[in-house]
Amino acid sequence: MIVVIGGIKGGSGKTTIATNLVVMRASTGKKVLLVDADEQKSASDWAEQRDSLGIASSWTTVQLSGASLNSQVLRLSKHYDDIIIDVGGRDTTSQRSALSIADMFLIPFKPRAYDVWTLGKVRLLVNETITVNPSLKCCVFLNQADTFGKDNEESLDILREGNTFGCVDICIANRKVFSNTATQGMAVVESRPIDKKALQEITSLYQRVYESNITVI
Repeated sequence: MIVVIGGIKGGSGKTTIATNLVVMRASTGKKVLLVDADEQKSASDWAEQRDSLGIASSWTTVQLSGASLNSQVLRLSKHYDDIIIDVGGRDTTSQRSALSIADMFLIPFKPRAYDVWTLGKVRLLVNETITVNPSLKCCVFLNQADTFGKDNEESLDILREGNTFGCVDICIANRKVFSNTATQGMAVVESRPIDKKALQEITSLYQRVYESNITVI
């Protein structure tokens, strides 16, 4: 399965989602490839930090970008069970190339007006993509959400409008454990002591991606 984590608004925690899913998927014994297609190379920095601290990794991390990303990933896919691609937060050639071969598109949104207002542009991107990849499935969800207040539910209501995306009930809070473990080259599932709330939230996304069917747009 090829999963792309992207969108058109930066700062919504895409790399943190990607790295957490990589660790969780690899822990099941699957052969996993993490592709860093973001200009900022945050996923690669995370992988390098992990290596520098001597933390074992059972997956491979590579950097790929540009219009040829799709063909390169397809060649590599013969050697892996799952591929997770972090494409960053802009409408780039790399993102469109990745989406042309992806099975699933994960799009995190922060519960803020400037982020949620980009939903229309994301829908346009998806509609253009499915003309070349009609089997693409999508999942929008809240990430870096508030731990209290009404902004989360109001943002979820906006994401639900039109009913063209799946997974809109998922809400991952802005918890310190996500940033702390990322700095250490780790994932929430590896943190000690375990943050049960954070683990439950990221697990809910993992289960939607790998253990359930998501409606095709």
